[in-house]
Amino acid sequence: MTAADDARTADTPAAAGAPAAAKVTFVGAGPGAPDLLTFRAAQAIAEADVVIWAASLVHEDVLRHAREGAEIVDSSLVPMEAVLDLYARAVAENLRVARVHSGDPSLWGAVQEQLDHCTALGLETEIVPGVSSFSAVAALAKRELTIPEVAQSVVLTRLGGGKTPMPPGEEVREFARHGTTMAVFLSAARSKQLAEELREGGYPEDTPVVIAYQATWPDELLLRCTLGTLEETVKEHRLWKHTLFLVGPALSASGTRSHLYHPGHFHTFRRADPGARRRLRAEHAEH
Repeated sequence: MTAADDARTADTPAAAGAPAAAKVTFVGAGPGAPDLLTFRAAQAIAEADVVIWAASLVHEDVLRHAREGAEIVDSSLVPMEAVLDLYARAVAENLRVARVHSGDPSLWGAVQEQLDHCTALGLETEIVPGVSSFSAVAALAKRELTIPEVAQSVVLTRLGGGKTPMPPGEEVREFARHGTTMAVFLSAARSKQLAEELREGGYPEDTPVVIAYQATWPDELLLRCTLGTLEETVKEHRLWKHTLFLVGPALSASGTRSHLYHPGHFHTFRRADPGARRRLRAEHAEH
């Protein structure tokens, strides 16, 4: 680097100690446990002048990452308009804001409307993905949701009839017709309706169900039942909020194997065993 380059670098705002540009980072806080935050999420919270979080949805331990003196705002106590006002302040006062969402911001977080508002304000934005509760529950249950020859898809949805209407064709009964793994959010308060729609979609009564309350929180509860006992299990434990359902045959299936690691399967990095390849083809022909 030349002396002229050094001089130009010294004249930049960052080198002069000027504050960083205003920015809003939407942070996925994960399902609850603070150690399930990503490094990038923790850093975004630590660098923020303002941390917005929902005490009703996000565990308070995530605030341990906030720096001393940061402004902490509980979004569960205010309407969206008050949060949007904070974004306008970020522009006026050159602030960095960490907007902390439970789970992953791409799911049921009202993130898009906030992003659109930030764009209109000319604010820089970033989204930091988080661990979704459906994957956290699968981990707690020690189950893979996509089992070869049983289920190769996962439907993420919620029960219709709540605060936000469901678009046509997105009712639980419609998705249930696929017979694959379903992760059903925001539906514990209407467990009877949920069970009925799953039946209408074609799941048999003995379909395995995993019910998780406050997954990864200190008071987490993991329950296993069937579609036939779903409603009574929810009511027995008085579940309402913070509850997620995993439904489908993959939750109890075993005895199949992935062809990806079969000795008869080949890919860019591995050749197939000829004999195993012939047997694999024969199995395919039988089906």
